[in-house]
Amino acid sequence: MDNTTIDIKEIQNLIRFVSKSEVSEVKYKTKDFEILIKTNSGVVYTPAPQIQTIATQPANVQPAAAQTPTNAAPASSEDTSKYVAIKSPMIGTFYSRPTPDKPSFVNVGDSVTAGKVVCIVEAMKLFNEIESEVSGKIVKILVTDASPVDFDQPLFLVDPS
Repeated sequence: MDNTTIDIKEIQNLIRFVSKSEVSEVKYKTKDFEILIKTNSGVVYTPAPQIQTIATQPANVQPAAAQTPTNAAPASSEDTSKYVAIKSPMIGTFYSRPTPDKPSFVNVGDSVTAGKVVCIVEAMKLFNEIESEVSGKIVKILVTDASPVDFDQPLFLVDPS
């Protein structure tokens, strides 16, 4: 990383660090921008040239089991241990479509390959394409469109067979 840019992966790593540790605040500053991540009041990003502040309030994130999943199957004694979960790599807002007027990236029953974009997670006003890490068939979508997601929260179940 040079002194004038910060990679999205580095921002994601900072967010993960703050969310997993007992640190309440992390500040990173260069001559071009400043990023301040606080666990108790949300995330603030201030680019130095425009002195513009973008703040997000902490999301009231419900546990994945309490959310109403899209295309949900009846709650039965279904064995999900054979499925692989595609998880959110960050805290943000889940979007199943690239734009509201476009179709979903994937639906239940669709085949995916490793590297295929399956959704978008918006974090800090950045739209991050989430790619499948496994090849297989989507058997369940675990979150609803435009809902908040947590770091490492399962988003999809994939049958790798």
